[in-house]
Amino acid sequence: MRGRAKPPAAPLPQRAGVDPVRVRLPADPAGAWPTVRDHLLDRFAGAIGTVRVDAMLAEGRFVGADGCTVRPDEPYTAGRHLWFHRDFAPEEPVPFPVGIVHRDERLVVADKPHFLATTPRGRHITETLVARLRDTLGLPGLQPAHRLDRLTAGLVLCVVRAGDRGAYQTLFRDRLVRKEYEGVAAYDPELVLPRTVRSRIVKERGVIAAREEPGTVNSESRIELLEHRGALGRYRLLPATGRTHQLRVHMNALGLPLVDDPVYPVVEPDPEREDFGRPLQLLAKVLEFTDPVTGVPRRFESGLRLSAWPDR
Repeated sequence: MRGRAKPPAAPLPQRAGVDPVRVRLPADPAGAWPTVRDHLLDRFAGAIGTVRVDAMLAEGRFVGADGCTVRPDEPYTAGRHLWFHRDFAPEEPVPFPVGIVHRDERLVVADKPHFLATTPRGRHITETLVARLRDTLGLPGLQPAHRLDRLTAGLVLCVVRAGDRGAYQTLFRDRLVRKEYEGVAAYDPELVLPRTVRSRIVKERGVIAAREEPGTVNSESRIELLEHRGALGRYRLLPATGRTHQLRVHMNALGLPLVDDPVYPVVEPDPEREDFGRPLQLLAKVLEFTDPVTGVPRRFESGLRLSAWPDR
């Protein structure tokens, strides 16, 4: 079976580091959409209203593959591609800079601050690592090779050229990257460490907290105590797998929930609220791997520090 043809390149540039939305006009055997406007109203008016769709058409916000503005009365043509830039909802700025640990013609290794999402999604669009880096570095093709939870700070490996992305994503998929995290949690002198925690973690869509349940093990983390000061300990966390919230779940299971975690052990009333003074005490500290393109060993270390464990 022949695959669908690759869509044409977007005729619109990125805006604030965010790609334009592409719309492919579907088949219309019943002739329900005589004009482009008719289809766009069916498609988008339920979300943003008829008045807003008409306003976007009047403003020339929709363009075709040739870069020309789409008129609302143009005849509907199935298979045609259109592009437009969405309206960005106001987002609370994340008041922390993105650090650059490494940059070359192929890779950018960023030090992501707490509270900054990795990729545009949901209510976080412009206030994301990828959007910021594309915009500030002038690299519109930049893509992450993996994801880091929004509340976690630290290293994110990004690929400059689309053609290289698969090779680096495969490293993470095949667990060929050594990832080292640092966390701050309570210190329990009776807990024997280091130890390896293995369990089955389940994360349901729409449910904030992941949970452990009986069944086939799908997650593994090594937990090591680096040092302690009074009631707090600093831990090295080495995940062998990459389940959602894995380290947070495993630390909580040991009775050592990470400091300022809004989800474990108890989901706070508004866990998505941005409390910039209480960042989750979890840091993606080290990435190590053999470069799949050059064959050269790579090691990157975050320059960030956890606020609950200041240097002395």
